[in-house]
Amino acid sequence: MSNITIRKQNGDKPALTAPESSWDPWRQMRALLSWDPFREISPFQAFEERAVAFAPAFDIKETKDSYLFRADVPGIQEKDLEVTMTGNRLTVSGKRDEEKEDRSERYYAYERNYGSFSRSFTLPDGAETDKLRAALEHGVLTVTVPKKAEVQPKKIAVKVEGQAPKS
Repeated sequence: MSNITIRKQNGDKPALTAPESSWDPWRQMRALLSWDPFREISPFQAFEERAVAFAPAFDIKETKDSYLFRADVPGIQEKDLEVTMTGNRLTVSGKRDEEKEDRSERYYAYERNYGSFSRSFTLPDGAETDKLRAALEHGVLTVTVPKKAEVQPKKIAVKVEGQAPKS
């Protein structure tokens, strides 16, 4: 059993969804309770108040012979990424370090996020986890998990009895 949810829209195209598309009343309540009307009129947030969360979004695609996981990880070096398999559980983790802050410089906006992240995916039984490949190119991490040969679709020729094969 896998935890990859397939959402369809307009026939064969996957639906565009946000990572947290389900409604959580507690998250909304926390957001309302943490609202500060005076913070919105300040020129910019203080460095200590800004969120330091970084979580890359993943695209997951199934092809006829593999599962492809792609994530935009700009600014992350290969040494700061880790891809692990435990049973049928794929885990991608990493970190993007914050640039050295210079208090003598004046910032007008400080919106880029930094920090550590970790995402885990449960793969279907047909995944060949011992032949997993990961590549980082131009800030895009691509993890390829091949399917086992016995679960890949095979084309079977249909023969009509009593007729000679056409050549």
